[in-house]
Amino acid sequence: MEFLLGTHKPGWLARSPVPLMVSRRRLAECVTLPRAAAPWALDSGGFSELTLHGAWTVTPCQYVQEVRRWQRDIGRLQWAATQDWMCEPMMLRRTGLTVGEHQRRSVASYLDLVNRAPELPWLPVVQGQTGDDYRACVELYDRAGLDLRTVPLVGVGSVCRRQSTRELRDVLQAIRSTGVERLHGFGVKAIGLHHAAELLASADSAAWSFMARKKQHRMEGHPHMNCANCLPYALAWRARMLAGVADA
Repeated sequence: MEFLLGTHKPGWLARSPVPLMVSRRRLAECVTLPRAAAPWALDSGGFSELTLHGAWTVTPCQYVQEVRRWQRDIGRLQWAATQDWMCEPMMLRRTGLTVGEHQRRSVASYLDLVNRAPELPWLPVVQGQTGDDYRACVELYDRAGLDLRTVPLVGVGSVCRRQSTRELRDVLQAIRSTGVERLHGFGVKAIGLHHAAELLASADSAAWSFMARKKQHRMEGHPHMNCANCLPYALAWRARMLAGVADA
């Protein structure tokens, strides 16, 4: 399993020896873009968009232009997540829409972006709440003419809050039962990986920063108050986390 280190510091792209996950919202703030030292992936920032606005304010045209620029100027882009719609209950309350409508819009986003820029490495994302929901989302892609079994990787959304129970594992098994096996888990923390690492091709997490800030962790010899913005701390956290998963 490949693990992408989530970061809110786009400048790390020029320094990190490991793959990173970077949010579109953070990259859009950059005046000068770094050149990537390692492969990286782009999070579309959907969670923030829907939380703040209840809808997407970034148009597909704008997003395509941004991804084209970042792929060219930063380099080493593995994939860019589509403008999907999360299905957590809080998101449904925020948008006033149903799980089915969020799924329909997620599928439509992928098809629209691929139509606009087929040369870019778009990541299709399946959304839902229950296992049946995710299977239904795979069927929506099927009916739209896209066989997710044939693409290199499929994102699994709305799972970052399903870490401490069997729910994450059940969701991933439900998706894999459709024949879609190359899955990326968004925001899957260490405890979630303990439950389900063998069911994922890749995952990402930025939990290291929250931990450092909340618990005031600071590596020995570091001058800052905590290591919530610290690459050495993040790399050490990643190494410990992956070692723990390997031993599980």
